[in-house]
Amino acid sequence: MRRYYSSKEELLLELAERGWDQWRDAVLADMGDRTGLDPAHTAAVISTTLASLPVFCDLLTHAPLHLEGDVDIERARRYKTNAFAAHDEIARALCRASRMTAEQIQGLLTSAVLLAAGLWQASHPTPTLARLYEQEPRWGHAALDFRLRLDRLLTASAIGLTSTPPAAPPR
Repeated sequence: MRRYYSSKEELLLELAERGWDQWRDAVLADMGDRTGLDPAHTAAVISTTLASLPVFCDLLTHAPLHLEGDVDIERARRYKTNAFAAHDEIARALCRASRMTAEQIQGLLTSAVLLAAGLWQASHPTPTLARLYEQEPRWGHAALDFRLRLDRLLTASAIGLTSTPPAAPPR
C-alpha cells in the first residue's frame, strides 16, 4: 500500500473521497426521474443511501477531525474539491426531485452528514464498549439502530426546515 499512499491517513482519505462519489451515485440512482418529493421522502432518499455506505459513514467522523489535516495540502485540496463537487451534485439532484428549496436542501445535507458521522460511531461500538453495554444494559441505548435513528432525525429535520421561515440575512 505504501507504493500508492504515503500514509494510512492518505489511504483513508482516498476511501472517504470515493465515498462521496458513491453517495452521489446512490442518490442519483435512488431518485431516478422522480419529482415532487415531500420533505419526508427527500429525507428517506438521504438516509437510505447513506446507510448503504458503512465505510463512508464511519469515515465522515474521521475526515474532518484527522485525515484532512494529516495529509499534504495538495491531497487535502483534491479531497475537498471532489467532496464538494459530489455534495453539490447531490444538492442539485435533490432540488430537482424535491419540493424543498435549495436552502432547505443545504440544511438537510448538513444535518445528514453531521448526524451520520456521530450516529455511526454510537451505533457501532468498539468490542470493549459492546461488552460494557452487555454488562451495563442501562447504557446500551447508546448502541442504537443507525438507519432507524438517522431516518427519524432527518425526517424531523426536513419537516422542520420546511416549516420554518427563511433566516434573516446576517448583519
